[in-house]
Amino acid sequence: MVDWVSDSDDDGKFEWDSDGDAEPSSAPASRNLDAPGPSTLPKQANGNGAESSALIGNFVGMGFTKEMVLKVIKENGDADTEQLLELLLTYQAIGSDPSVGNCSASVRAPQIVEESDGEDDVNWDEDAAAGNCDRGPDSDGSGDDEGFLQEMSQKDEKIKSIVNMGFPEDEAKMAITRCGLDASVEVLVDSIYASETAGNAYSANLSDYEDTEFISFGRKKTKFMEGSQKKRKRYGSGSQGNPVPFDGSHEEPMPLPNPMVGFSLPSDRVQPVHRTLPDQAFGPPFFYYENVALAPKGVWTTISRFLYDIQPEFVDSKFFCAAARKRGYIHNLPIENRSPVLPLPPKTIYDAFPSTKMWWPSWDPRRQFNCLQTCVASAKLTERIRCSLSNCGDTPSPGVQKCVLDECRKWNLVWVGKNKVAPLEPDEMEFLLGYPRNHTRGVSRTERYRALGNSFQVDTVAYHLSVLRNMFPNGMNVLSLFSGIGGAEVALHRLGIRMKTVVSIEISEVNRTVLKSWWDQTQTGTLIEIADVQNLTAERIQSLIRRYGGFDLVIGGSPCNNLAGSNRHHRDGLEGQQSALFYHYFRILDSVKTIMSGM
Repeated sequence: MVDWVSDSDDDGKFEWDSDGDAEPSSAPASRNLDAPGPSTLPKQANGNGAESSALIGNFVGMGFTKEMVLKVIKENGDADTEQLLELLLTYQAIGSDPSVGNCSASVRAPQIVEESDGEDDVNWDEDAAAGNCDRGPDSDGSGDDEGFLQEMSQKDEKIKSIVNMGFPEDEAKMAITRCGLDASVEVLVDSIYASETAGNAYSANLSDYEDTEFISFGRKKTKFMEGSQKKRKRYGSGSQGNPVPFDGSHEEPMPLPNPMVGFSLPSDRVQPVHRTLPDQAFGPPFFYYENVALAPKGVWTTISRFLYDIQPEFVDSKFFCAAARKRGYIHNLPIENRSPVLPLPPKTIYDAFPSTKMWWPSWDPRRQFNCLQTCVASAKLTERIRCSLSNCGDTPSPGVQKCVLDECRKWNLVWVGKNKVAPLEPDEMEFLLGYPRNHTRGVSRTERYRALGNSFQVDTVAYHLSVLRNMFPNGMNVLSLFSGIGGAEVALHRLGIRMKTVVSIEISEVNRTVLKSWWDQTQTGTLIEIADVQNLTAERIQSLIRRYGGFDLVIGGSPCNNLAGSNRHHRDGLEGQQSALFYHYFRILDSVKTIMSGM
């Protein structure tokens, strides 16, 4: 299934924070949501007939129908081949074709909420979609079914190829979601290998989950990977097919644990890990860094090297709440005597949103959500799903079930009525992520989705920070880098830790508004806001330390725009424009450590 991503370099205002690979999970929600997002604007054709003819031939050779290619070029011009390919993949993924019946209406490019500043100017064409599914008695709806079942022959072929190599089908599907439909089989296998191979540092922790079948399967993958790496070396290409590898891509990937349980969980499902920190890692201050776990090869090795060679703690929030969120954390906090914040959040969709259970079909096995992202499904997609299911009667065919489930898993759609799915509402995402109700209310829906998709999962972070509760009975001073909507601050507040002073650095004015509003309602300490980490110089850090007596905690997660699997076009690792801001996290932390060591 194709990933809908923005190919704009304007995403400096937008941080990709999607794992793109979380395990299939369940999903119920409340009301139908018309997610705002602009339609793709048509571009003028370049007027070159020979080039257009060759372009049509290329797309037809990729497996698209000539009618579909002509329709897309006619509507959008032929100047931007990358945009055309995205639209063709979009149409193919949701079964839209010039021959499809009424329910397809005018299908557009996927709605990406982060690209719109508001909702008032969005035209959902609701009238065009309404009522189109009613058919006469002689209609069997076969046109719609055929359109909806034009599903990803490319995806099925790649899944088959990967399965034939000895990999499970679900891992193949996750890899395609993570890397994109146009990724080569070799890149997909790289992705599976990186996400599934368990590291030696976790072997004691995970021994209960290992068996001989897993070990032998790991050897198969290792053998295949060695061959594919030799091929890439021979032809001079990187793991992503780029001639010049991004930062750290020549290194071996940081092994990720499976399951992704970190050093411990609130329950006794795993035995806690005992670790020894390098001498240079000790504080003051304590520090805590977060980013997406499934980053390009070599990224976590580089991050670990800069952060004093501390072993990352990889955790999936599905062990803390009803939604997956695979993240890596590097910190110098103690890992003994952790405790969760209470009350414990629900772990399944049914527990989180019990009212949706009555609409959940028996053929949808999801029990948890995938990673909550910054973008949601369009109203056109949810309407098309409703039409297709309505035409199928009481029991959809296996093919229709598969297509609907793929979309539900990808977009975290929930069942809100008979044959009716909808995206999660912002307040439902707040609940799943551990924020107080209405935390982001007051800004546009677009901004709410963007902010929540890029935020901490509060319960996970609070569990790690809980060791500070007894260390600072009189409160603490916090330097919060890339603060977002205040996930770190909310976690500390829920733990009952008083924040005497928080110096918050956050570039988004909307996020600063959300944090300031929450702070004024709940806190009595001092909040100092700085717009850009690049403006926090060593001199200013020294001034703040002298004024407030130092920082007890430096916390934050730099942008993951160029690390997340959903961003296939600009996944440049730590060399990417946004994700390179990680080096400012290290610069600032190291400056704080140096200044405080001389106090």
